[in-house]
Amino acid sequence: MSKLLHPDDVRARCRRQFTREHLVWLGTPTSAVGNQTIALGVPTQSEAAADPETVRSWAVAWSAWEATHQPGAVTWEIRQWQRLGKQTLPASLVISSLDDFAKLADQGSRWQRATARHHLLSTVCAWLPGRPAPQRLFDALADYSDVDFERLLSLVRWLSEHPASGLQLRQLPVVGLDTKWVEQRRGLIIDLLQCRPSQPSVDPAGRDLHALLGLAKQPIRMRMRLLGNDLRREVGGLCDIEAPVEELAALPIAPRLAFVVENLESALALPAVPGSVALMKLGHAVNLLRLLPWLRNARIVVWGDIDTHGFAILDRIRSAFAQAESILMDRETLLSCRELWAEEPQPYNGPALERLATSERQVFDRLVDGTWGVRVRLEQERVPWALVKTTLERIHGERPGDPRDAKASR
Repeated sequence: MSKLLHPDDVRARCRRQFTREHLVWLGTPTSAVGNQTIALGVPTQSEAAADPETVRSWAVAWSAWEATHQPGAVTWEIRQWQRLGKQTLPASLVISSLDDFAKLADQGSRWQRATARHHLLSTVCAWLPGRPAPQRLFDALADYSDVDFERLLSLVRWLSEHPASGLQLRQLPVVGLDTKWVEQRRGLIIDLLQCRPSQPSVDPAGRDLHALLGLAKQPIRMRMRLLGNDLRREVGGLCDIEAPVEELAALPIAPRLAFVVENLESALALPAVPGSVALMKLGHAVNLLRLLPWLRNARIVVWGDIDTHGFAILDRIRSAFAQAESILMDRETLLSCRELWAEEPQPYNGPALERLATSERQVFDRLVDGTWGVRVRLEQERVPWALVKTTLERIHGERPGDPRDAKASR
């Protein structure tokens, strides 16, 4: 027998379609879907005669659907069959609105709340109608409490009237607004504002919240340790400092040696070294180091993870400091710590790395092609401290070499 669609089958189909298309539907008129007709699978005379009970229960189910005023309109067709006589059978269900689709998908109340709030939000965000909505915007409109939605609406309204206030987030005169509330909804607010026609210039990823809100630019902070007592005396005895980059750049210090260490715990464990500093936990933001004028004449020693991102960071550092050397990022260190390997979650896939030494390039290439295994990674925190100590002692007795020499990566 041809497939007979029962009410539950239609609801399941509507749920699937709603899941696929509701973000596109949001912001369009409720009648924009047009009349969609779902064929219910009218059987032939032979099929009905072979299994009359199934056909009877199917027709009764659609009669009950009509009687209980479910969404959509059932169309009926008359069949005059030679053996079975005159039969009136459900032929199709016509759905004429998005509201009905949502009800059939068991999303009626969420859909109606989301569309009503989207209409209100669109009076402020004129760019919203006609654009597919991000899922988290739909969820917010459908599920936020009235208090949270009114707060969001008030925030966006104030920002549209003051697109470049230059205020701190704490200063925004929106009732009930606080920094924690905004930070918890950072992604939603960015989704809302980054598609504005008048969007201000932001970072390449378009995720700079303060720029999007027209607020005062937050200072970029950096953390470092002064490893030498001689340098600490120059700044009143401070050792571990975190401050805006501009303030660190103005410090009256002239280090001879600078360690760039990604892992915080590793940097905190570094021993006292006269005339030395440790800059820590910068990740791919290491290009900020070029803002520190007192690094220009220093020996730069980079200690990062042995993974693809570790070498990408090293390459980026060398764009500012060609003299930068790497330590504990070589083949020997990696292979001697095989039992400590982990898996790199998402390997680097950015621009080609042009500044690696020959031996560094060889390790990077083998990590990429899986010579030693899939996504091999040796985090610097796992390197035995005895090996770190030996390497540091050797550095103290060396003169800086050419980082492009194979020895520079040892």
